[in-house]
Amino acid sequence: MESSGRPEVAAMRAYADELGDMFRRINDAGLELHAEARAVQITEKSRDGLVTVTVGARGELVGLDLDPRIYRRTDARWLADTITDTVRRAAARARERIAEILEPVIPREELMAHLDGDLETAMTRLVDRMEGKK
Repeated sequence: MESSGRPEVAAMRAYADELGDMFRRINDAGLELHAEARAVQITEKSRDGLVTVTVGARGELVGLDLDPRIYRRTDARWLADTITDTVRRAAARARERIAEILEPVIPREELMAHLDGDLETAMTRLVDRMEGKK
């Protein structure tokens, strides 16, 4: 009995072909897209406009500006929470921008699972694609 007629073998071959295509797209556009993704910087203002943060591609804080009016408040907890919330929102926007940039070569859901460190989802998607479920 020839194994190439089995549905799971055909699905694995289709997935291998898809991976090969993805690799070629990444290879062709990879350096340019990688440079564009690494250069991402997102600036976000706090809801009250008193805190401005800039984050890099990995969500790391690369800039922080505080409006002088912030000193009218003496609540350090409020300031810390405001900065933290603003950085989180900027980092989320940076992740989205990275996904937009890389979407032509890496399926969005897979990239987001990897960025989130969600190994279970990444592996489930891999198995589904290998079995031809997409």
